[in-house]
Amino acid sequence: MNADWFTPALAARNWQAIIVAGSAGGVDAMLQLLPGLPVPLGAPVICMLHLPANRDSRLAELFAARMAVPVVEAADKQPVEAGVVYFAGGGYHLSIEQDRTFSLSCEAPVHFARPAIDVLLNSAADAYGDSLVAILLTGANHDGADGMAQVHARGGLTVVQDPAEAQVATMPQCAIDLDTPDLVLPLAAIRQLLQLLGEKK
Repeated sequence: MNADWFTPALAARNWQAIIVAGSAGGVDAMLQLLPGLPVPLGAPVICMLHLPANRDSRLAELFAARMAVPVVEAADKQPVEAGVVYFAGGGYHLSIEQDRTFSLSCEAPVHFARPAIDVLLNSAADAYGDSLVAILLTGANHDGADGMAQVHARGGLTVVQDPAEAQVATMPQCAIDLDTPDLVLPLAAIRQLLQLLGEKK
């Protein structure tokens, strides 16, 4: 595996959670990334896409049919467990509590979105600190930029899809403009990174 863009120091860190988030074009991007996750999976992978509030999410079902690891929709009070891929449902903000359980809330939309990426990232940065990996993909607004900056400030690893290849460049570009991420990568390299980070220690 060619991993010149990924340093041994990062590989040796004990990553305890991985978040993958995006908006417009995100389903296609995640379909390129997630089916390559290793089995068994050594960390939880929490996925969020902007969803219409009035429509049930079928993302967990869509991805479960294509993956060998368990894929579920995140539920209120549910523990965040290694080896599972979680998807945020529609109509609720998803956050992670200090005891590393999920919390759903009906608070006002953030950046016109509920679930909002910033809500998830900010809470995850508090819960996981420097053991968190946050990956931001294609999207059409600036949701996620503040959250990525918070993850970076807490010592987590921040990864942004290269805007030049994103279906919609606005979201990754806003994150880059606000706070330079650790890595800016094309999807093929992010897929390799996920395989390395997800390997069971």
